[in-house]
Amino acid sequence: MEKNLRETEETNRLTQEEEEEEDDDDNSKEAWTEDENEDDDENDEDSVFLCLFCDSKYGSCDALFEHCRLTHFFDFNGIRKELGLDFYGSFKLINYVRSQVADNRCWSCGVHCQSKQELRSHLHQSVSTNDVKLLLDGDKYLNPFMQEDSLLYSFGGDEEDEDDYNTSFDEGEIVRDFGNVCIDDDNTAEEIELNSVTSNKDRNKAVMTVSNGHLSLANSSKRITDNGLDYGETARPCDSNTKDKQSRVFIADVVEKDIKKVNESYFGSYSSFGIHRDMISDKVRTDAYREALLKNPSLLNGAVVMDVGCGTGILSLFAAQAGASRVIAIEASEKMAAVATQIAKDNGLWRSKNNTEGNNNCTGVIEVVQSMVENLDKSIEIQPYSVDILVSEWMGYCLLYESMLSSVLFARDRWLKPGGAILPDTATIFVAGFGKGGTSLPFWENVYGFNMSSIGKEVVEDAAKFPIVDIVNHHDLVTNSAVLQSFDLATMKPDEVDFTASAELEAKLDSLASNHNDLEHKATSCYGIVLWFETGFTSRFCKEMSTMVSTSPYTPRTHWSQTILTFREPIAMASSKFTVEGSAAVGTDGYPASKILLRISIARATQHRCIDISLETTGVGANGQKRSWPVQMFNLS
Repeated sequence: MEKNLRETEETNRLTQEEEEEEDDDDNSKEAWTEDENEDDDENDEDSVFLCLFCDSKYGSCDALFEHCRLTHFFDFNGIRKELGLDFYGSFKLINYVRSQVADNRCWSCGVHCQSKQELRSHLHQSVSTNDVKLLLDGDKYLNPFMQEDSLLYSFGGDEEDEDDYNTSFDEGEIVRDFGNVCIDDDNTAEEIELNSVTSNKDRNKAVMTVSNGHLSLANSSKRITDNGLDYGETARPCDSNTKDKQSRVFIADVVEKDIKKVNESYFGSYSSFGIHRDMISDKVRTDAYREALLKNPSLLNGAVVMDVGCGTGILSLFAAQAGASRVIAIEASEKMAAVATQIAKDNGLWRSKNNTEGNNNCTGVIEVVQSMVENLDKSIEIQPYSVDILVSEWMGYCLLYESMLSSVLFARDRWLKPGGAILPDTATIFVAGFGKGGTSLPFWENVYGFNMSSIGKEVVEDAAKFPIVDIVNHHDLVTNSAVLQSFDLATMKPDEVDFTASAELEAKLDSLASNHNDLEHKATSCYGIVLWFETGFTSRFCKEMSTMVSTSPYTPRTHWSQTILTFREPIAMASSKFTVEGSAAVGTDGYPASKILLRISIARATQHRCIDISLETTGVGANGQKRSWPVQMFNLS
């Protein structure tokens, strides 16, 4: 009941605001349209469009499509016209073609080729496109196949001039709500589900699905920034082809409201003492921070320290114990800020905001500020570049989950002195391939003497859809480990939190054979990859004693575990000395891959504090022949 009352009050408030602003909107529409066109021109100039069939890149959609028509016999505009495709049909056509090319399959006739080169030689003029249209009828290809595919958001730029897309916009039809956006179009309410977001460069665009139509988010023009992620500037309307009409939705307020809800839920979850007990009990984590703070006296003695996301205040207590002259402990959770304050008082380390209070219990160095670091100026006055040491335990699953690193970098750029210390100061993500032992298959193959492997196979297939946070035994790794990405927290830019990187994995010899002679005959299966991280307190700042936090399968387990990404099908691997017989596909038992090439992108998702992971996998045979599998998309939330 209370929730319904709040929603009613919010709706009444929005309706009143819309009525008051109606006159202003009429006067600003012309200016807004001019600004929008200018923004579109700027975006077009910055766009780079990747060919559907090869690695060629072009500065405009027209140039790319002309290349595809002349070189690859793919007439995008002709096919759109022949099939009568609207924006979303064309959107799905691009994703369909990219998915087929990734699988070395002809988009027109379906013939499967052994390599990309063979596919390009095979491409031909389409004989009939009716079968392709049937494939585009469903929603399978509404999700972007390739991350940051700028072509998806640019090919239909001129459609607004077509009669089929002309419509009016009624602001009174909008009910703002994130996750379920209601549009009352001719008295028909349609629920809109927000899906994944990734723009070409600014990450300001989102794709949304409507039950009887579709809605796409455009760049927003009201500047919304949180945790370093820029959500755009004031709301510019987005286009939707619903019942042959185009509805425009202002989304900035929706996104801002969602961020607030997610932050409240996120910081509220840290009000549970159980979470803090798990973190403090993690000896790998806590001992590393304790050593870095207590065993580097030349760094800590007399220093001003800022602790971002202090929780119980354990790191602030270490800093005070090590001789810091002032510790500013920042905690966004109202409950935990009060808890940290009380703990500092109980240990005689609390510093009163008013030094004239004359309270003997207020002579310490720790002051706790209840605030997000991005809003810290509203709660306390701190001179820019006045902090000697910035410390934070910001790491999440797969290192970047929770998006807290952006907050740490915000604090670094605003308050850390030039040459000041950031702890930890390095972070590295590693990757390795895991075998059958890293799955649930062995359990289901023998359940009290019964074979239930059919269940195990289904479980593994389902695992390929979601990232899994779990412990992986190092004995179950079947490849070498490789560095995926490294960060220097002292110098990195905030936008480098989102990245794309490549890695190469080779089969571990000890997982293949017990002696050298077996290498020509033994193969193993790689079922997916495991990600973990290390953070370093290096000698750059910790001169007396450097240390590190490792979440590797080779070191004692931590509360972060590892992050597992499962392939859709296992890839057979062997050494380069494996004897190949016949003409089997790379990655099969008949032709195991000698190495696996990975291309992984990790980026902050539209769903606040979550991350999107894309995984591109290519197997390379002993003679250099390659086979690529379709891109896999994961959301860690």
